[in-house]
Amino acid sequence: MSHLPCENIIWYGIPVIRRELAFCLINQFGLSQKEAADKLGITPSAVSQYVSKKRGKITILDEKIIKEIKLSANRINDQGESVLNSELCKICKILKSEGLFKFQFDTVKK
Repeated sequence: MSHLPCENIIWYGIPVIRRELAFCLINQFGLSQKEAADKLGITPSAVSQYVSKKRGKITILDEKIIKEIKLSANRINDQGESVLNSELCKICKILKSEGLFKFQFDTVKK
């Protein structure tokens, strides 16, 4: 049974985006896992799972998307959770427009 595109985004896309944002907030801006969790509106244990690659296992290789994620991490670091939804949606739209969701999700095995 195939999944709806939105199901794939929820199950695979959002975790990958959050993982990349958590990495940026911790490594680029020197935030602790708790501080990154507060900025991302998630728990510190979720950030720990992203950092240890237990969540969000798909790798983003496209430099354009990585650059956009870093810009979003900067905005989230500066403005916090107030810009989180718009930044997540923006990155998600880029992933969809590049056709990456379909390719990546077709190769994901459960």
